[in-house]
Amino acid sequence: MKEQVIERLVRYVKIDTQSDFNSTTTPSTQKQFDLLYILKDELAEIGLTDITLDENGYLFATLESNTDKDVPTIGFLAHVDTTTDYTGTNVNPQRINDYDGKAITLKNGLVMTPEYFPNLKNYVGQTLITTDGTTLLGADDKAGIAEIMTAMAYLVKSPDIKHGKIRVAFTPDEEIGRGPHKFDVEKFGADYAYTMDGGPLGELQFESFNAAGVKVTTRGTNIHPGSAKDKMVNSIALAIAFQNEMPKDAVPEKTDGYEGFIHLMQFNGGIEETTLSYIIRDHDRAKFEEKKAYMAEIGKNMQATYGEEAITVAMEDQYYNMGEKIEPVMEIVDIVKEAFAKFDITPIVEPIRGGTDGSQLSFMGLPTPNIFAGGENMHGKYEFVSGETMEKATEVIIEIVQLFEARN
Repeated sequence: MKEQVIERLVRYVKIDTQSDFNSTTTPSTQKQFDLLYILKDELAEIGLTDITLDENGYLFATLESNTDKDVPTIGFLAHVDTTTDYTGTNVNPQRINDYDGKAITLKNGLVMTPEYFPNLKNYVGQTLITTDGTTLLGADDKAGIAEIMTAMAYLVKSPDIKHGKIRVAFTPDEEIGRGPHKFDVEKFGADYAYTMDGGPLGELQFESFNAAGVKVTTRGTNIHPGSAKDKMVNSIALAIAFQNEMPKDAVPEKTDGYEGFIHLMQFNGGIEETTLSYIIRDHDRAKFEEKKAYMAEIGKNMQATYGEEAITVAMEDQYYNMGEKIEPVMEIVDIVKEAFAKFDITPIVEPIRGGTDGSQLSFMGLPTPNIFAGGENMHGKYEFVSGETMEKATEVIIEIVQLFEARN
């Protein structure tokens, strides 16, 4: 099974599927279809049925139940797009057999050392797939795709393994936060689902941030500086004044665990107009709302001083903590832990300091925890994944569907 999942991963990562924040289409890039069409054909070859690929890049398929029991329909999801943080064009993966724990040489003089990346020490003796140093790898989330495909192929060839109805979904644009925006939960028809989109072996996540985006716009009046006294209003200075009111310690570089933050991501402008782009993140819904209210209050105070047109603060909620929807059905998390135990996998249960498609899907009526897919150092040129970890993830999928069948 390890060789099958590695072979699939290597093929998939060579297909450029980067999404695009600036695009208004779904999917955001048409090249995501390059992989989706391949996956559609492979699903049919494996033997899945009810295969649909819509114009928005959502690929669904079914492995029908082979039991007489009334078992919940379980879904497994992975996203086809790769991050915009680093190039995903002309990916040339390297395979390292029986990794010796030493430095890994990449192109352009780059070296991935265990001193700088101590997580490498966890993989001595394993098969690693790495980048060549010129691109990202794309194991986020093509490892998840490879694991789901390999698990489905195994189940089709193993009719003695009893399971209920299984639904598979491969989706676009997760990396730009739009993965579930046009996901048809009713059409998908699963009772519960899992995203295979986590990191190292054992990662299991069912809590995420609450998230909002904030755009602050300040407006000024440009006058020749030689005659600007009592006339010029500098929008840059207004923007700086707003930023100076933000909490100094509630920022990403000073927080971890359950601590939230207000993060200034972009600052652009001139005398006449300046824009600041922020994200607000917090696991606690009340603290999340407090951060939003605080930013709005600072905006109102500045309006009172400089005029209503001088500043606007526009906010938009992006997703919420999926733990709110998963906690009432924690048995779906317990089943994953039971599957882990069978393979001596220690669960790493930590809140996601971010979001997954499951964050939005859970609030759309489909409770969706996140399970490890194996990727490490994701979103950059030092990304790698272990073949053994991908094999374990595949085995976990197979065990989960058996446990659902056995419990009913």
